[in-house]
Amino acid sequence: MKKIAVHVVMVVVIAVLGYMLYDSIMQPIRFKKKADWRKELTVQSLKNIRDAQVAFKSQNGHYAGSFDTLTDFIKNGKIKIVKAIGNIPDSFYNKYPRKVAELKAIEAGIVKRDTIEVSCYDSLCGGKYDVAKLKFVPTTNTEFELGADTLETTSKIKVPVFEAKTPFEVYLNGLDRQEIVNMKDEAQTLGRYPGLKVGSLTEYNNNAGNWE
Repeated sequence: MKKIAVHVVMVVVIAVLGYMLYDSIMQPIRFKKKADWRKELTVQSLKNIRDAQVAFKSQNGHYAGSFDTLTDFIKNGKIKIVKAIGNIPDSFYNKYPRKVAELKAIEAGIVKRDTIEVSCYDSLCGGKYDVAKLKFVPTTNTEFELGADTLETTSKIKVPVFEAKTPFEVYLNGLDRQEIVNMKDEAQTLGRYPGLKVGSLTEYNNNAGNWE
């Protein structure tokens, strides 16, 4: 009986150690899968914010400094776009590059340009996302950090800038804490923002996302 008991204990110990080894291998894999999914959602939201900010600036000359202003613009604003009226003959495309062909067709009176106003909501959102939730980091009740400012170039020209961001701790909240700490340490070691962001309040002409 004693030998049987020892044997059973050894089997249990081996099983437990095997599970612990398996779990230690799978844990980073599970974390990456969940983290990648949340990153994808968060990046899409930041892209939507960027599109809205670019449209806002095109109409107002500066970026929105708050989500209240930005979402109101999406819901109620108008965007002016230039539309070509008329058809460019194939002979123009055969003779000129595409952009030049349109200019030549305008000069010839074949095509006209007209400026029209379209709904911001239809152009920017079109029901693809809930405008009221644009300010929230996906899967959380926390808002993105949003800011807008102006920077002065060496030529004394003032350039509008904006930034929207969220740290790892927010958009990955609830996932393995040590993995998040590791990601944060790596980003800081490399001199990068420890999270996801688009735009910059310190660099003009930089509306890129740090995932790009």
